[in-house]
Amino acid sequence: MLGWEFPPYISGGLGTACHGLTKAMSEMGVEIIFVLPKPVDSNMSTHVKMLSPQQCRPRNRESSGKAFSLTDVEKEFANVSFRTIATPLTPYGTPEFYQKKIDEIRRQKAGQVQQTLDETLGAALSGKEASAQAWIRASETVAYESDSSGQYGGDMYAEVHRYAAHAVRLGMQEDFDVIHAHDWMTYPAGIAVASVTGKPLVVHVHSTEFDRSGEHVNRMIYDIERRGMHAADRIIAVSYLTRNIIISRYGIFGDKVEVVYNGVEQNGESRVAFNKVGIRNDEKIVLFLGRITMQKGPEYFLMAARKVLEEIDNVKFVMAGTGDMMHRIIEMAAQMGIGHKVLFTGFLHSKDVEKVYQMADLYVMPSVSEPFGIAPLEALNHDVPVLISKQSGVSEVLTHVLKVDFWDINEMANKIIAVLKYPPLQLTLREHGNFEVRRLRWSGAAEKCLKIYEGMLQHV
Repeated sequence: MLGWEFPPYISGGLGTACHGLTKAMSEMGVEIIFVLPKPVDSNMSTHVKMLSPQQCRPRNRESSGKAFSLTDVEKEFANVSFRTIATPLTPYGTPEFYQKKIDEIRRQKAGQVQQTLDETLGAALSGKEASAQAWIRASETVAYESDSSGQYGGDMYAEVHRYAAHAVRLGMQEDFDVIHAHDWMTYPAGIAVASVTGKPLVVHVHSTEFDRSGEHVNRMIYDIERRGMHAADRIIAVSYLTRNIIISRYGIFGDKVEVVYNGVEQNGESRVAFNKVGIRNDEKIVLFLGRITMQKGPEYFLMAARKVLEEIDNVKFVMAGTGDMMHRIIEMAAQMGIGHKVLFTGFLHSKDVEKVYQMADLYVMPSVSEPFGIAPLEALNHDVPVLISKQSGVSEVLTHVLKVDFWDINEMANKIIAVLKYPPLQLTLREHGNFEVRRLRWSGAAEKCLKIYEGMLQHV
């Protein structure tokens, strides 16, 4: 498996999905080698605490330090071994963010090794050499550069392909049957490892550039996504919404794309009271939890909040998360005159996420385009009623939730008011939603992935 996030390297739903899927597969006895980037150093992260693999105890069977284990979950991931590749990139950053971080690293490096590496990677990507040979040569150059300087440089495009070249080296050392690449930053690595080893490739589409950027896509990222989808033997989409985008926007035949819905880990704890710091006991809590970016629709949440406050005063709107629209949304709340009613928590780690769910009377996901959306499942798992946009993949699998078009702020406000004003409605949504989410487990997603693997291997 090739992935850009895994706990504790987590800043969004991609890491949660990789965690849940690999855990379920491990429990089924599937052996997984997870190739994971790690930060160059801790100060390269923005809002996420990054931990180095060197801080984790190596597995007994791999005393060399190539693999590591997260000691708190070692038993749950008994069949998963991890390999790490240094990179400053994050799966949710903008191209401008990537380039800024990479430029910081470049200033610390001499140029000669960088030039050699860029030329080698260019040959691998342009088809000037046979594909497998080019990637092998690129991987050898990457190894030299990594050993020489310990850091990467270049631009975002080259950075993603450095990960690919390192993955080739790892792929040549390991024994495996299938390559499973999660989201666009790992697709070049998937293509490269497949070209060198001849193993079948699955690409798992958790999000597309159209979800993240709307119609104004970054062409480089779109091209990487398209190349990865066309090179793959099979494609896994997290919803039919995403499947339709893959077919219509990337020119993929439908019989190549399988839908595997995400799951949620069962919450065995009962709902408990939590000290609502800065919130009166009689105040209701409406929660937005996610990245504060265009894709998640935070401005529609605020516009609906203003309408709700015209009808109900004893309510606070909590926005948990961070993103490139953070400052704009804070200013927007102030300009609307509701700044005192909106609380911004910043990025929350797992324990704090549980606490904020325990506080909430309603969870709202007003996403403009959401391939799936794991957070509503987590909310239901914590007995929190849910209101989601119809433009989300999770709306395909949930019945006992409220749904609204993301742009219809009047209807969104009306449904928020209904939940807060009428306890029987809140209780019904809570009870039925919690019951419904019990059938959406990662074990089901893992079983479907295994069937896809088996189907590909029959034709190898």
